Amino acid sequence: MAAGVSSGARAAEAPRHGDAVEKWNVFEASFPGPSDGNPFLDVQFGARFTYQHRTVDVNGFYDGGGTYRVRFSPDTVGDWSFVTTSNVATLAGHAGSFSCIDPEPGNRGPVTTAHQFHFQHADGTPYFPFGTTCYAYLFVPDPWYAVTLKNLKSAGFNKVRACLLPKPLGDLQPIGMPFERKGAANGEDSAGEFDLTRPNPAYFQEVERRIQALLEAGIQADVILFHPYDKWGFKAMGPEADDRYLRYTVARLSAYRNVWWSIANEYDLIKSKSTTDWDRFFRIVQENDPYSHLRSIHQSRVEYDNSKPWCTHASLQQYDFERTAERMAAWNKPIIYDEIQYEGNIARRWGNLSPEEMTHRFWRAVINGAYATHGETYITTDGSPVWSDAGELHGTSPERIRFLHTLLESTGTTGLMAPPAPYYPNAGNPGKLVLYSFDFHCVGEYEFPLPEDVSFKATLIDPWAMTQQPIPGSFRGKSKMVLPGKPYLAVLFEKV
Repeated sequence: MAAGVSSGARAAEAPRHGDAVEKWNVFEASFPGPSDGNPFLDVQFGARFTYQHRTVDVNGFYDGGGTYRVRFSPDTVGDWSFVTTSNVATLAGHAGSFSCIDPEPGNRGPVTTAHQFHFQHADGTPYFPFGTTCYAYLFVPDPWYAVTLKNLKSAGFNKVRACLLPKPLGDLQPIGMPFERKGAANGEDSAGEFDLTRPNPAYFQEVERRIQALLEAGIQADVILFHPYDKWGFKAMGPEADDRYLRYTVARLSAYRNVWWSIANEYDLIKSKSTTDWDRFFRIVQENDPYSHLRSIHQSRVEYDNSKPWCTHASLQQYDFERTAERMAAWNKPIIYDEIQYEGNIARRWGNLSPEEMTHRFWRAVINGAYATHGETYITTDGSPVWSDAGELHGTSPERIRFLHTLLESTGTTGLMAPPAPYYPNAGNPGKLVLYSFDFHCVGEYEFPLPEDVSFKATLIDPWAMTQQPIPGSFRGKSKMVLPGKPYLAVLFEKV
């Protein structure tokens, strides 16, 4: 029997063998084991989970203090059993069971790709990524963590890109470091170099708490595994340390249904690693994640070959949305323009978009059959972080982005597709709906080339004012319409 079993994100204090676990939630079992030597290197630990004739092998991890844990996210309702495996006799052969029950409302399961260029939850509900960037969310100190979470919830973003390894925060200090200092395990002075063979469980426990908070808010956590911004040397740990870090991270985090894996942010700026390294990192994550969470990699200038089989979708730092069709033809995968520059007012050209332009870029992404991610960099003078790290949200594009997200969901689409070479940008689903965006054109009248065999209702949309105005009549075939002659308006046609 398990020494400690939990159906939440953390282990229970007392044994609760046989607890019911919600489908796609986290089941956890914990066991006491050796703490001498280096358990991170010396001990292999995991479990085999069984449902009827199906088995799933899951890696466990050492959580410090002589405690070993294994986590599992069941995807099938029914009775599951498990038995632990280890190279240490006292950790091997522990057996247990639990019942997986139907998910509660709001639990739609993990997000996966669907319909070739789009996304959906495991229960089939369409998912449209309308996310933002808070690089320091997972390690920024309070009160800024609490402020960030509050703003994420109120703004309506459903995905956040966040670094797992810390980055400098000006005068602020991260909550901790992901590795122990050399000698710290023996009580020695901990001001020296990092011991890359010893992850810091306390750091990862806080990361998990913050990922769980996102899960409860319905927000996907796009976890960035490497980045070029650190000052502690984590971007150049060496192959053995890199691989151990990835395996440990996946063992800890993969059971959270809202986790995505971003192998790196601006991978091509990390000069210590080669394309072969990045390919290996993808394979390690893929091989050690029993749930096949979404995987991508983000570039500065050199695009990664997103056609490679371990890439589930493209994550791009671009805003040349007109090349979406070309990229889709080459990669046959969904595209998220994860960095389209930032709303803000800093000196750098990438960080001073107007809110109108940020809103405009989201519309351009969607009208090309893709998705976009928000970012914000307004100057702060009180020492607080900018939103792209964490903190307060100051801009006015988020509510317009939320308006577009809500509009898209209201149509019942599983994802829009753009036709080849349209006269005015538009996207839709043949015979069901089509969304026109006139971009910067001030169109006073236009004859829409609608299908002859379908009747549509029409709605005039102002993306900035966030208004929807029904247009009287029913429309089919060539339908001439008088329009206000203002830029950036849109017209939505829906089948009646």
